[in-house]
Amino acid sequence: MIEKIRLAKNVHALNDMVAQQNRLLFKEAGLTVVNMISSPGSGKTSILEALGRQMGHSLMVITGDIQTQIDKDRLEKAGALATQIETRGSCHLTAHMINAVVKHASFSGVRLLVIENVGNLVCPSSYDLGEDEKMAVLSVAEGDEKPIKYPSLFIRAAAVIINKIDLIPHVNFDMARATGDIQKLNGNAVIFKLSCATGEGIDALAAYLNSLKTARPG
Repeated sequence: MIEKIRLAKNVHALNDMVAQQNRLLFKEAGLTVVNMISSPGSGKTSILEALGRQMGHSLMVITGDIQTQIDKDRLEKAGALATQIETRGSCHLTAHMINAVVKHASFSGVRLLVIENVGNLVCPSSYDLGEDEKMAVLSVAEGDEKPIKYPSLFIRAAAVIINKIDLIPHVNFDMARATGDIQKLNGNAVIFKLSCATGEGIDALAAYLNSLKTARPG
């Protein structure tokens, strides 16, 4: 008789262990950390540029892309501190990638660290990087059905940005459907409606991020 023995192991266990190391490091540095996740082209970098112009070097961004330093250069030009991680093919950042950057970093004067994840609505949502909260970004050009089609991110996100609202007259986007689906998935999510082109909503987002810094325990 052949006996089958089932072996089970949490594939995220090692990542989660390093994420906890990151979390302790961030706490020691007095940082609030946000993991910003979206599909490519949603406008994450444009949002962070706008925040960088307001916050200067009190904002540090770790930005992830398959390759190039384009986003790092944009963010530094806007006034933020920035570090680029080129994943060379990986569709998401891991706690190990973040740890390799932050364990030797200087956070002097930095109060908010934003991890701009690789553009992807699926894989990044399930990886803990040591952040205080996840923030989802959805642009109106992507369609109002994205929250219900990709629920994993929106269930986990403490805040959701609906970006590029200046394009609503030109695209097929039902704001009521999108916000309703987000609230059904996650009734606690804070929703922001933004336009980097007009500046609408940027101040409200900055105030929210500043409130996270104020509320964060030392």
